[in-house]
Amino acid sequence: MGRRNRNARLPNADIRSVGLDFIEFLHETNRISIINRDELQEIYNSEFRDRDGGVKKDPNFSSILYVLRQGHKAQVTRDRRVYFNRSVRVVLRDQWWRPHNALQSSNSSSPLPPNGPEASSSPSPSPRGPEGGVRARRKLARELINKIKNGRSEFVADKNGIHISSETEMVDAKIYFCVEREEVYEQKLFVENRGTDSVYFTYYSPLHWIHCFKFEDPERVTRSNPLLLSPGETYEIKMNFFSADVGVYGATMAFEFKPNIQLFSRPFYIVRFIEAEFRTQLAAELAPVEPYRPFKLSSIQNVPFTVDEGVPPERYVYRTHITVSQGRTSHVVQSLLESVLSFQNYAERFHLLLYLEESQMWVDIKRYNKDDVTMERDQRNKKLLMLEVPGVSENRPSVLRGDHLLLTKSEDLHLLSVTKYKGYVHRVELDQLKLSFSSKFLDSFIDNMKFRVEFTFNRLLMRLQHRAVELAVQHSLCEVLFPMGLFDRSLEKNREQYAAVCNIVAGVSKPAPYLVFGPPGTGKTVTMVEAIKQVEKCILDAHILACAPSNSAADQLCEKLLQHVDSHKVYRMYALSRSPDQVPLSLRACCNLKGEVYEFPSKEELMQYKILVTTVFTAGRLVTGGLPVGHFTHIFVDEAGHAVESEVIVGIAGLLHAETGQLVLAGDPKQLGPILRSPITIQYGLGLSFLERLMTKNPLYQKGDNGFNTRYVTKLLRNYRSHRAILEIPNEMFYDGELQPYADEYSANFFCNWEHLPKRGFPLIFHGVHGKDERESNSPSFFNTTEITKVIDYLKKLLLSQGKKGIGKISPKDIGIITPYRKQVEKLRKAIKTCDRELRVYQNIEELKVGSVEEFQGQERRVIIVSTVRSCNDYIKMDTDFNIGFLNNEKRFNVAITRAKSLLIVVGNPIILSSDPTWSRYMFIQYCTDEGGYTGLNRGIVEGTEDVIRRLATLRIQMEAEGEYYTGERKLLQPSFHCTQLLHDLPFPFLAVTCSRQLPHNSEMRNVC
Repeated sequence: MGRRNRNARLPNADIRSVGLDFIEFLHETNRISIINRDELQEIYNSEFRDRDGGVKKDPNFSSILYVLRQGHKAQVTRDRRVYFNRSVRVVLRDQWWRPHNALQSSNSSSPLPPNGPEASSSPSPSPRGPEGGVRARRKLARELINKIKNGRSEFVADKNGIHISSETEMVDAKIYFCVEREEVYEQKLFVENRGTDSVYFTYYSPLHWIHCFKFEDPERVTRSNPLLLSPGETYEIKMNFFSADVGVYGATMAFEFKPNIQLFSRPFYIVRFIEAEFRTQLAAELAPVEPYRPFKLSSIQNVPFTVDEGVPPERYVYRTHITVSQGRTSHVVQSLLESVLSFQNYAERFHLLLYLEESQMWVDIKRYNKDDVTMERDQRNKKLLMLEVPGVSENRPSVLRGDHLLLTKSEDLHLLSVTKYKGYVHRVELDQLKLSFSSKFLDSFIDNMKFRVEFTFNRLLMRLQHRAVELAVQHSLCEVLFPMGLFDRSLEKNREQYAAVCNIVAGVSKPAPYLVFGPPGTGKTVTMVEAIKQVEKCILDAHILACAPSNSAADQLCEKLLQHVDSHKVYRMYALSRSPDQVPLSLRACCNLKGEVYEFPSKEELMQYKILVTTVFTAGRLVTGGLPVGHFTHIFVDEAGHAVESEVIVGIAGLLHAETGQLVLAGDPKQLGPILRSPITIQYGLGLSFLERLMTKNPLYQKGDNGFNTRYVTKLLRNYRSHRAILEIPNEMFYDGELQPYADEYSANFFCNWEHLPKRGFPLIFHGVHGKDERESNSPSFFNTTEITKVIDYLKKLLLSQGKKGIGKISPKDIGIITPYRKQVEKLRKAIKTCDRELRVYQNIEELKVGSVEEFQGQERRVIIVSTVRSCNDYIKMDTDFNIGFLNNEKRFNVAITRAKSLLIVVGNPIILSSDPTWSRYMFIQYCTDEGGYTGLNRGIVEGTEDVIRRLATLRIQMEAEGEYYTGERKLLQPSFHCTQLLHDLPFPFLAVTCSRQLPHNSEMRNVC
């Protein structure tokens, strides 16, 4: 793995460009015949490298050779001889290059329109400057592509009577056809002169294409062999398409014409777009149900209303009144947002960020409001009404037991004043809510009555965080939140898990938190459990609070504790929002669920237990209940990197003694952090967890020359999960190559002899496909039916090969399918449980989990299949802006590829992924290729960047050297999103926050994942 420099930031495409420039330099200086590596390196370093005066730092010669070899542009022999591929020389640059003095003397400073420039009578080449060569051509190529894209209407329009059509109907100049068999498909294109003058057809070419297409015309039109099209005449071009792989393949065709064949006659261009899809029957069944229409929030008039209170499930009351200063000006707010977090501004800054986040949550929850919905009575409990809410089982929207909805009769919406009926959620069952209303409402309810439903969210969790940051200041937790130095120097250093347990028991970091940095599969939860056991055993007066952000993580912690600690010492406390049927049977004897009702012991009873296990939010109930500060000598938070800092301190502020208490955080800052809604809170650091803040901002927790200071942090190094081949990339790129493969050999090698591996012994597959991003209805989420087809193929190979063909038996629960988009999750589930005849009847197929990256954090499976979905550049910027998908999101990438124990299969578009900084920097696809694990789409059929540049260079569409372009209309610029959050519209008093920020136009993308 030494060839992958984890500190390098220059993309391979840029290194390749420099290398190609160097080859041209050797041509121009008549030294291309030199083959001695050392002599070439001397020329590169002394004459060529950094020749622009250091404005751009060029890579070293070894990097140049490596990338050129990977692209088959150079060969290096064992005796240090270098042979460059002469075909890389490009001699067409003068057609794009315009002399600087010509620009100055030009009468027009505007770029020329797409019907072609007036040709210069004496184009004169000029010496190349720092911006010449391949990089300059690459820049101009991008500008030309943008020119065609942004001036689309100009380029696709008929001109001078010339009309281009096809056998199939065109929509917006796109020729689309679909094939469902592996055979050659023929399509005819027609070039027709509908004008009154003859026109010469001089040239046609795909600008960027995949070699699944072939074009033939009887006269073999070229610039040296133009075709005269008389008025009324039609010329036919035959196009053949063939692909052995399912997918979506495209080409952009440019047609060149001239009114006469004089040398300096001005050409004009017409562009057509071609899209061919080879799909299966499954892909057809999963196609969009209706065209995508961006969701728009309906404007609801604010009319006076009264609320008819419903009947909640058993309740408890929190004293959570928080006093917040009001009336702040926008510049004060902006200054607070941009300030560095400190103990002095701790509460104030978190209050502001939490309010901003909440304001976005209110906006987002309104997207689920619906009109004209109906309900029916629950047959088992006539006091409950059942409401269908598609997606609620997947937290779209997120609704918990105890939350409430507001319903208004549809027939009353026109009134000047309405009654809103509050219905409390008693149960969430799949996509159905069971609601309880007032007896008055139930008496008047009639089946099939129609209502407007308004969703809300429970502010309790936000209020708890507001209270926590206030209490953190009141109880002087400065040394816990912002530790400054070492307090106990009496202990020797220890290593890894043993060191962590010893240091936690000894309390060497107090009052600073102790961190357990646990990369994937290293057993951080096991370490936490062992530390809790040792503290309970060795410190007689210890009382321990063990927390985690989620119920599932807290349950796992409690179950592991019960394996070694007497059950009467452990108590698992649930919140009322936890559905009783989700409580594990193994924990029912030691928790607060009694039958189907939650009971809460008194303060005195709770203080009798040695170990209390809760979520971080439910720990806030202990503060409300009055447990004294310092009662808990130790507070442990597992998966601490997955929670907002103000969430973590809900169970700390008001319980932990600032000087004598020991706080222990376990997690991995390299994996997914908190999930936030507001782009402003993301920008200003609310997404930085307490764990990650300490490890990145505080010197005590940062890695030094000799590793981490084990008095404050222990990094676990032994990976007990994955085969060493699966561990290779994340180990190198995220964990400094320090992880050691310790997985059970039988488990790790389970699939090493599977017949469907491209290379036996290497249980990692990247299957390249060229699919299509699609959306449907008003959902902004993407799906890709081509990738679904491949995922289903692999799934059937795994499950239907039971006990044969090189693998043992596995069950559906051993397989996980990860994809970053909610709609892809939905379509995959439909394919498995509905569409595929063999899979839908497979035993226990419901145990196979399909979910997002977030849903798999902290989990593992014997087999992981990843579908990356993205196959189009158009929406990549949205992914970057909203931090969704795999693209340019290192943490999501890391989590996805580290869940697998024995076999990892990634299905995706290698072209898109290779152009992304995250995937290209980590060279995941190249790693699979080098080790023999790549299969699928033959990347050789796709034109490389330099091929495209040469092809674009043959067009005579000239451009201004500055890169401006003519669109035929005004320039299309992304609008400035003036982010004004009207906090006074929310159900709490605060302020109006205004801050300017650039956001993409398609702001509905925030909820894709």
